[in-house]
Amino acid sequence: MKFLVTGGAGFIGGNYLLKMVKKYPENQYVCLDALTYAGNISTLKEIKDLSNFGFVQGNICDKQLIDKLFEEEKFDYVINFAAETHVDRAALYPEIFVKTNIEGTQTLLEACRKYGIKRFHQVSTDEVYGDLPLEAKDDFFSEESPIKPSSPYSASKAGADFLCLAYFRTFKVPVTISRCSNNYGPFQHPEKLIPLMIQRAINNEKLPVYGNGQNIRDWLHVDDHCDAIDLIVQRGDNGEIYNVGGHNEKSNLEVVKIILKSLNKSESLINFVLDRPGHDLRYAINPKKLEKLGWKQTYKFETGILDTIDWYLKNDEWVAEVKSNEYLLWIKKQYDKR
Repeated sequence: MKFLVTGGAGFIGGNYLLKMVKKYPENQYVCLDALTYAGNISTLKEIKDLSNFGFVQGNICDKQLIDKLFEEEKFDYVINFAAETHVDRAALYPEIFVKTNIEGTQTLLEACRKYGIKRFHQVSTDEVYGDLPLEAKDDFFSEESPIKPSSPYSASKAGADFLCLAYFRTFKVPVTISRCSNNYGPFQHPEKLIPLMIQRAINNEKLPVYGNGQNIRDWLHVDDHCDAIDLIVQRGDNGEIYNVGGHNEKSNLEVVKIILKSLNKSESLINFVLDRPGHDLRYAINPKKLEKLGWKQTYKFETGILDTIDWYLKNDEWVAEVKSNEYLLWIKKQYDKR
């Protein structure tokens, strides 16, 4: 089978390729990535010379490139990780999120419709559901939960999901969608909470925590997420949505304190800053539908976070590559005046 994996030089897509290219040597994998600030080709260095892997630099919004790729490669499966994903950036540059997340997805769907594939899998987010009250501990997002996005990011992902379902119903394009909770693990860009806090703690810098830090996220190790996608692509039903959650709910402040304790750093480094606009209160996933398909998570947050901290301590060269001038300017712009 031949796979097109878009956004494969990013965090989740990169981890997916590192695992699947080795797990299924009989399959061919083509990675398409625009290599924006969030993509790093060095993430894929372990597989770059393997015979069943190839890389193409390009944007999913480039219709001419996509058409050429599909015509030449004759893909069996398409897995779309390519997306703008940072909520804070979406508040400043919403048009970029609409362009990539909605128009880019439509470009891929149209190519799938034209050339025919066995499965188009859309990697989405639980943020399309909006949020849950902090006090409602027994409430969880299911696949039937209403769509109520809070940010331009989650709205753009919801739009992409609706397009996928429309292409399935109208054109019979075989699609599946997964909606995951917050991921963590190796190769995550240091603009995101966990790697940001790890890096700043290592350097004895202030750790910016939004509001009072009580916003809750359901943490999912990226390796478990990759296994879920692999299972859905192989055994999922066309037109279906599958939630992927970790049963690992932690407040942002709890996560920060765990990181500080693990690195032997003082909690005096915590710096509460002005809250994010429209900050969702709580995410929590009910993954029973996926579990019935055969998925089972392997990472508990308490051990997964320690593995993640250890990875960042041992891979400072990769971190240095990612922390470019653009990243430093972003961090200054985002946190200096809060």
